[in-house]
Amino acid sequence: MRAGESFTLETDAPARQWLQTHPSIRPRVIAYDAHRCCGGGVICRVSIRELSRKEDPTRFATGVLDGGATVLIDPRAAARLPARFGLTVRGLGPLKHLDLELDGEQWGELLYS
Repeated sequence: MRAGESFTLETDAPARQWLQTHPSIRPRVIAYDAHRCCGGGVICRVSIRELSRKEDPTRFATGVLDGGATVLIDPRAAARLPARFGLTVRGLGPLKHLDLELDGEQWGELLYS
């Protein structure tokens, strides 16, 4: 999918609870960062964060949570993600964070294609 197209995001119970206890003023973004390391390889990182003031929300694809809220998706990730995927919580204690719920092949497509 590309910017302007819509995804369906399903949240499990921990993700719904995390979203309720971590309200956001700005839309959340599934961010995609890729850069080359010194050996020539590419390091890809996916994170969920708030939209920065400098970013244009119209350049992102849209994901709709099962509760109706909108999540913006970096177009580089949108081109590799399935039309329907989930959100969950990973980490322990203060390191808990919202994360994508993908199977192995979907993670491979997202990070290594």
